[in-house]
Amino acid sequence: MEFLLNANVAYTLLVTGILLGLLALVTPGTGILEIGALFAFVLAGYGAYNLGINSWALVVLVLSLVPFLYALRTPRWRMALLGLTILLVIGGSVFLFIDENGWPTVNPVVATFVSLLYGGFLYFSIDRTIAAMSARPNHDLEALIGQIGEAKSKIHESGSVQVAGELWSARSEHTISAGNSVKVIKRDGFVLLVEKVS
Repeated sequence: MEFLLNANVAYTLLVTGILLGLLALVTPGTGILEIGALFAFVLAGYGAYNLGINSWALVVLVLSLVPFLYALRTPRWRMALLGLTILLVIGGSVFLFIDENGWPTVNPVVATFVSLLYGGFLYFSIDRTIAAMSARPNHDLEALIGQIGEAKSKIHESGSVQVAGELWSARSEHTISAGNSVKVIKRDGFVLLVEKVS
C-alpha cells in the first residue's frame, strides 16, 4: 500500500474515480462503473488522508467547472473557456498535494497529461450527449402533418392509412373509402386526422 502514498498515484486515482462516477451517472444500472468509482475513491482517499489535501487547490478545481459548463453552452467563446478550464485544472491538480514546505508533490507533467486526457474525454462525451439530446428525432411525428398517404381501410371514426412508408391509425370528419388518397391535417397522439385529397 506504500505506492498509494505517492501523490501522482493518489491524484490519478482521484481523477479516475471522478470520471467513473460521472460515467456511472450517464449509464446507470450496470454496477461496474459504480464499483470502479468506489474502488478508485477508496484508494485515492487512503492516499489523500495520509498526504493531506491542499484546500485552496481543491477550490480551484471546483471553480474550473464554471468555464467548462459555459464552454458546453457557448460556441462563440468555447476554445477560450476550454483553455481557461484546462489551466485551472492543471494548476489545481499540481498543487492538490503539497509537502511540508508548501512545494507541490504532483508532477506537473503527470497533472498536465491526466488533465488533458480526462478533460478531453469528458468534454467530448458531454458534448456528444448534449448534441444527441438536442437533435431532432428521426421519427418526428409533427413532420407527418401535410404528407399525402393512402387509405388502407374505410376511415371515419377509425381506420388505417399508409403515410411515410408506415401504417397509422386514422380518423376523419367525413367518410373516406379504402384506396383514396388522403392528406394528414393533424395528429392526436399516434392517431392521424386525415382528409380526402380531391
